[in-house]
Amino acid sequence: MAIRKRPPDSWSSPVVMNPSSPCEGQSPEGDPPDDWFHLSTMSLGTHGSDGSQDDPEEPEEKGRLKSKLVSAWNNVKYGWSFKSKARFSKTSPLTMLGQSYLLSHGVERECFRRAFATLLWLTYRRGFPQLDGSSLTTDSGWGCMLRSGQMLLAQGLLLHLLPPGWTWLSANHVSKDDMEVQESRSLGPEVTKKGRRKSIVSFLESRTEVTHRRVVSWFGDHPIAPFGLHQLVEQGTSSGKKAGDWYGPSIVAHILRKAVDAASSEVSNLTVYVAQDCAVYIDDVVRLCERPLSEGSTGPSPAWKSVIILVPVRLGGEVLNPTYIKCVKNLLRLECCIGIIGGKPKHSLFFVGYQDEQLLCLDPHYSQSTVDITQDNFPLESFHCKCPRKISFSRMDPSCTIGFYAKSQKEFELLCSAVSTALSSSTERYPIFTIAEGQGQDGGQEDESDAPPNSVTHILTKDKARLRRTNNSNSMDEFVLL
Repeated sequence: MAIRKRPPDSWSSPVVMNPSSPCEGQSPEGDPPDDWFHLSTMSLGTHGSDGSQDDPEEPEEKGRLKSKLVSAWNNVKYGWSFKSKARFSKTSPLTMLGQSYLLSHGVERECFRRAFATLLWLTYRRGFPQLDGSSLTTDSGWGCMLRSGQMLLAQGLLLHLLPPGWTWLSANHVSKDDMEVQESRSLGPEVTKKGRRKSIVSFLESRTEVTHRRVVSWFGDHPIAPFGLHQLVEQGTSSGKKAGDWYGPSIVAHILRKAVDAASSEVSNLTVYVAQDCAVYIDDVVRLCERPLSEGSTGPSPAWKSVIILVPVRLGGEVLNPTYIKCVKNLLRLECCIGIIGGKPKHSLFFVGYQDEQLLCLDPHYSQSTVDITQDNFPLESFHCKCPRKISFSRMDPSCTIGFYAKSQKEFELLCSAVSTALSSSTERYPIFTIAEGQGQDGGQEDESDAPPNSVTHILTKDKARLRRTNNSNSMDEFVLL
């Protein structure tokens, strides 16, 4: 019998990454040579250092200087402004978070462009208030998994707080994007000339834009933002992490859970469940979501909280087991799926869909200036991306966290049914994860810090040769609409 334990976090040790982003790639002349980076940092301590000294007697001022120099290098490394174009097939359907688009059809292509531009894009930032316990004012070079986790949570919050099918208003007014999609007429409901109808539409649009801006502000790089980098780093201390460390997809899942719990005054009627040992226990989710009726109220059953379900998994040994690709596709086709945080080895990405054998993703590896979210009408453009990126399934790191959202108890029941069906499609003897009746051993949420440091997920295959090695290149495919 296979023993399934918590997937190991294979993202915890720092490595040097090549710059890459959805909208930004390397400079036209190419990256600086590798030895330039090594020579510039070999005397400065570990990449991604938070300013702590390698030598216990090293002066604190020298530690700060090391941190500033490494941060400055990373800001340059991840701040190239060279645009790349998106290449998609017109003949194959493109799937993104439960919706399918045929890009040869002008209306569907425009719908995809608007839907993609509506997703929140959270990237490296520089120049934010200093993180507690460090001298860091940027996360360039080390915070990519936290940024991917922010994007996953943001998608759940947009579904939680905004009406179905909502799109960002400004996404409707971009005349041309990097998919070379020409401006087309509005796809929204036709508004009559009657002033009353127009005023109602204008009012609803105004309300949704206020909510949209509020959600963006929650992810600002400021200590007061409930899901900003400052708060996430603080939540990670209980898992032994600090600013400047690398974070894995499993640890980030628990950080997001704790951040939502701490922000209950800001985000009401929402909870986060993190799966244990590759299993979602239904009774544990029900216990989290059921709320006792308030005194004096009557009803057939307790009120129900909406839930974001995060499932840390490992889809193979050192590389992705190709037999799981069909199952990953099936999960991304579900409307309840809010994306996958993972990426290439040591290079986190936020996966939102696929086309053929390519994953569609948002990339946080682009360093932008910090936006002051405490100001009224702060600019929103840098929190949205119009340039999709893709990587091959074969280059996907096997360690990842899959996210789902259910607004009501009925939606949770439908989620369980749909996800179970999607999981059963795997040709492997053991599915990616399971949805099980009953409770976990601890009856609820296990803290990542409580897991054994060397825990392993045992994934059995009929043919171990299928866990074949793939190209370890760190470059990403670039593409234009053909």
